[in-house]
Formats: sequence, C-alpha cells, structure tokens
Amino acid sequence: MSGGNPEQRAAFLATTYGTPGERFRLSGERGLSPPWARGRWAVVTAWNPGGRRAGNGDNARAGAKLLARVTAAGLSPLPAVNGEGEWEEAALIVPGATLRQTVGWGGEFGQAAVLWGMGARVALVWLSPGVQVERFWARLLS
Repeated sequence: MSGGNPEQRAAFLATTYGTPGERFRLSGERGLSPPWARGRWAVVTAWNPGGRRAGNGDNARAGAKLLARVTAAGLSPLPAVNGEGEWEEAALIVPGATLRQTVGWGGEFGQAAVLWGMGARVALVWLSPGVQVERFWARLLS
C-alpha cells in the first residue's frame, strides 16, 4: 500500500512530469524514456505543500528556496512542470540527486511524495507515514 490516500495516489499516477517539451507519465510498462533520464535523477517541487493549494506568492518563494537548496548541494537542476491545468506546478529535475537528498527536499517543503529515478526506472516515494516506495517506468509521452 502506498503512503498517499487513494485519491492522492490516483492524482500522482494520472499526472505528467518533466520539462515542458518532454513530458512523461509513471507507467507499469517500459517505453521510450525522457532523454535526460540517465543515471540518478529526481523530480521535486515545493509548490502546494500537503496537496493543498498555496498562493502564487507562497509557491514562488518556496520554489526559490528549493532551487537554492539544490544548487547549494552542487547540483544543476532543469526546470520542470508537474501536472497540468489548474494543478500545474513548477518543479525541478535534478540530475545526480541521491534518494536521501530527494526525500529531504520533499520533506522540508511538505510534499506528499517525490520522484527518484535511475535511468528509465522511477520510484514514486511517499514521504508519510514513513518513506514508502512504488516502482514504475518513466514513459515519455508521444
């Protein structure tokens, strides 16, 4: 069982992630993966902590703090987008991020879950209660 409630889990599985031009979904089947999905990587956001809408100003400030944490760790993130429509959130793809770093950033910014990958494999990492992992493939949308 995942750490999220059923509605939250369904939302994470239905959304898209990635750069504006290279979006992917979590999939149970292997497919073409995003070209940046090599080695270790993470997708993390600071927006809408706990799955509750925050104001644009609060989200922007939290996003700037997350970017500062990631760059202070010596990593060079790519701008990313989680979701679409009214739930579109600015996010970061962080090549080279460790699982420990990714979980730490997600926890610091009140996220329900983060994504952490190795190549085309990606884990949906629930942060509460405790850390729980569901494994998927990062499948590029055509």
